[in-house]
Amino acid sequence: MSDQTLVEVKALSKRVRDASGELTILHELSFALQARTSVAIVGASGSGKSTLLGLLAGLDSPSGGQVLIEGQDLFALNEDERAAMRARLMGFVFQSFQLMPNLTALENVMLPLELAGQRDAEGPARAMLERVGLGQRLRHRPRVLSGGEQQRVALARAFVVKPRLLLADEPTGSLDHATGAQVMELMFELNRAEGTTLVLVTHDPQVAARCERQLKIEAGRLVP
Repeated sequence: MSDQTLVEVKALSKRVRDASGELTILHELSFALQARTSVAIVGASGSGKSTLLGLLAGLDSPSGGQVLIEGQDLFALNEDERAAMRARLMGFVFQSFQLMPNLTALENVMLPLELAGQRDAEGPARAMLERVGLGQRLRHRPRVLSGGEQQRVALARAFVVKPRLLLADEPTGSLDHATGAQVMELMFELNRAEGTTLVLVTHDPQVAARCERQLKIEAGRLVP
């Protein structure tokens, strides 16, 4: 594997069983992702995009194949080891923000640093919230923040750990167009500044076009 390859996917498949029998969601996908690149995963609803993202994160288990992160087979690790790898290497941004409602913006961004055992979590968290334009909202809880502000907190939380790999699932899907455009501009700006590998699931062709590469999935298969 190349020194510049961060993620390598080999013959990755996912099958589930339902009342009608076995359903194949992903059919033996193989590709590599270089470090410091941006990649959009595109395709129709139900094509397997979010399933693929969950497998790249090790949040779901494949029916076959491998996901190598920095050469390490993700599914050769146990659950605790995969969680440790996520904490060390990955950041996440979700459509539904996934903020802790009982924590302030500052506490939400401090949380992954504290879980990683970093002593001074407040300093970096405060600085990252300043970078996303929320320096005046540190003590506010999610319920009093707008959708765009909540997603900015989520971006700050994702980038504060300086992840090698950032996984984003429809990060602007619940925002209006103008707010979504602002959030995406901020995400790409942070991504360039931090040198992160960005893997982004999106339905928006304009967002996908901003990525250096696109992976198109149709009915669980990669297509040209």
